Amino acid sequence: MVTTSVALGLTVATLVGFTAIGLWYSRGAVGTAEDLITARNSAGNGRTTATLVASVMGVWILLAAPEAGASFGIAAVVGYAIGEALPMLAYSKLGPRIRDVIPEGHSLTEYAHARYGAAMYAFVLVVSCLYMFVFLAAELTGIAGALSLVAGVPQWQTAVLVGGFVLLYTSYGGLRASIFTDSIQAVLILPLLVAAFAGATFALGGAGAIHEGITAANPSLLDPGFVPGLQFGLALAFAILGAELINQTWWQRIYAAKDSRTIERGFRNATIANGLIVFLAALFGLVAAGNADIVTDVTSSSYNADIAFFVLLQTAFPEWTVLAVVLVALLLVMSSVDTLFNALASIVTADLPRLLADPADRRLKLGARLLTIVVAVGAIYVSLRAKSVLRLFFFADLLGTAVAFPLLYGLYSKRLTGGGALAGSLIGLVVGLAYFPDFSGLIRSIPVLGGVLPAADPLYLTAFGGAFITSTITTLLIARLAPGDYDHSDLAAEIRRLDEPATDGGEVSD
Repeated sequence: MVTTSVALGLTVATLVGFTAIGLWYSRGAVGTAEDLITARNSAGNGRTTATLVASVMGVWILLAAPEAGASFGIAAVVGYAIGEALPMLAYSKLGPRIRDVIPEGHSLTEYAHARYGAAMYAFVLVVSCLYMFVFLAAELTGIAGALSLVAGVPQWQTAVLVGGFVLLYTSYGGLRASIFTDSIQAVLILPLLVAAFAGATFALGGAGAIHEGITAANPSLLDPGFVPGLQFGLALAFAILGAELINQTWWQRIYAAKDSRTIERGFRNATIANGLIVFLAALFGLVAAGNADIVTDVTSSSYNADIAFFVLLQTAFPEWTVLAVVLVALLLVMSSVDTLFNALASIVTADLPRLLADPADRRLKLGARLLTIVVAVGAIYVSLRAKSVLRLFFFADLLGTAVAFPLLYGLYSKRLTGGGALAGSLIGLVVGLAYFPDFSGLIRSIPVLGGVLPAADPLYLTAFGGAFITSTITTLLIARLAPGDYDHSDLAAEIRRLDEPATDGGEVSD
């Protein structure tokens, strides 16, 4: 085992290095709250692609993705990869549309308020913030657990160090610092993952030996038609698509890109890159299932599919290679944590002008930085309670799956109203909850309705798929029946730059 002191020293050195880079790059560049949360029109093709790749790649790809591969085989591997690719592909079309109808925008919550009104705004605000907060806590949980596993580092030490250092450069440098460090992290992450997989393949005797090991352990894992694998993979695709579509992270990158062409190219590039990265990461689990001591029975006290990547690493490599894994995990966590800090801060900063009478720019910047600190402290605390985080993570995904289509359809539909969007979201959520293993009992207790519902799906397909499909169909039907004729030019009129003076006598109106 790598010693605690060595692992901790490597952790601190990596954190200090990237904190220094972020502070140096953003010095003097953040003059206004606008600069802090949007870095508007500052990122070209290469940097846009890099930040889109690095931002989505958290430590979860070394934990959740291999677990899916080890437990459900190649079908789940493909499903996971498709799930990560689809949101990027969707945003390659949504991004230019968002820039076109809301040229001076900042966040999806201010869009929800301007397009749909207060009720839908409140619902979207809760869903978006909950999703990002849980994602943030889960990232800190992942890296803390990884360092505890390989080197015995106390989880609270890792969570505090990572959260504190990333907080330092993101609260000072804002989105500019995040995008710049993301670019470096993306360049380092990709080669390291490829090298790790190639090295494992060689150490285990080549592709033929790996195939034989998997076949001997469980030949179903190599069957693309393996039903549990297909179910789980499809559930992941629905869950990830819905959750990512309401992720404020991508709205920030849309406005940071130089122009609409940059947005389209960046998201298309990320579609391919993110899909391949997740596919490769999930393959580690599939390889581990046949070539390492992996227990996939969730009822067993020896269950370790959730750390299949690290078990495989310890099987295939000498001990010193764990140091490289620590570096990779840290880079992955930092690229996600800095993004989430900024995304959460941007939501509140963009919303403050609606709550306060023409707030000063200094107050907006202070509010953004104070919120980032509060969120960091909260996420560190929650990250030390991994079991509750996991359940909340699934629930947050369900919320996103239910609200994604109703929220974004308003960018195109002239007839969809705020009441219609909220109704579509809530009906989709009810259906999802009815099939959600942890909450199905509440819905089933309802007279008549509970008796006609089939059993909840432990693989979550009916929950996530049902929520997304139902909310989509309901929203389309409501919009078709609605008499409204919304003018999308009103969005641009209602949403302006934060550093521009108000035009209504000093107050920013709703």
